[in-house]
Amino acid sequence: MLSLGENTRIFLRREPTDMRLGYNGLSALAGQVFSQSPTSGHLFVFVNRHKNRAKMLLWERGGFWLLSRRLEQGTFALPAPSEDGSFTLDRVAWVLFLEGAKAENIKRQKRYLPLA
Repeated sequence: MLSLGENTRIFLRREPTDMRLGYNGLSALAGQVFSQSPTSGHLFVFVNRHKNRAKMLLWERGGFWLLSRRLEQGTFALPAPSEDGSFTLDRVAWVLFLEGAKAENIKRQKRYLPLA
């Protein structure tokens, strides 16, 4: 069962990725581009040049998940980088990305966050 834990980070590569890549190729990219181990349990998201296809790689207890989404119309709206220049998404921004919505236009209500 695919699940994203509380500590799962979502990394987005904004540069075009060859969608012919599979488990091994995307794992290598995750290590090179994000400086993260592909078996870290984080979700790695890659898009093609036309931004109408996305592949997502996730390690979960003993194996990789490779998810693919192809849009029949339209493109994925890539979010702007955060203040530190990184391209990480939270779960809400990830769902909005998959739906083609821009996360920058969303107004969030104040919520309690415990100190780390």
